Amino acid sequence: MPVTVGKVVEGVVSGITNFGAFVQLPEGKTGLVHISEISHDYVKKVSDYLKKSQKVKVKVISISDDGKISLSIRQAEPKPKPTSQPEEIDWNNKNDYKQKRMSFEDKLSSFLKDSNERLEQIKSRENKRSSSFKRG
Repeated sequence: MPVTVGKVVEGVVSGITNFGAFVQLPEGKTGLVHISEISHDYVKKVSDYLKKSQKVKVKVISISDDGKISLSIRQAEPKPKPTSQPEEIDWNNKNDYKQKRMSFEDKLSSFLKDSNERLEQIKSRENKRSSSFKRG
């Protein structure tokens, strides 16, 4: 079965590097799964997700003119559904009367005021922390 772009094939991990994993494909060809194409999640260490001699399904992303094959495990499997749904907001809630009559500029001003107050609190905590280290 020839290796062509867009095809999903099974291969065996033949080597692991800090930037990805090499996968032995049918017909003796080898391709690279870049670290960004290993999982839908953030991958810090390839060895946390793959082991040498492990069988994996990969999708052939591209084949360069010089024969280098780019692969993806992430694209070979469907994206997992999120475990939690975002909270639904009832925009027709009549209890939020104050928010409804505020103009955009008033809402923005209120947001900036809250944001600046929080930022000042954080800076204050950091200053207290750093001054206690200087004394000790």
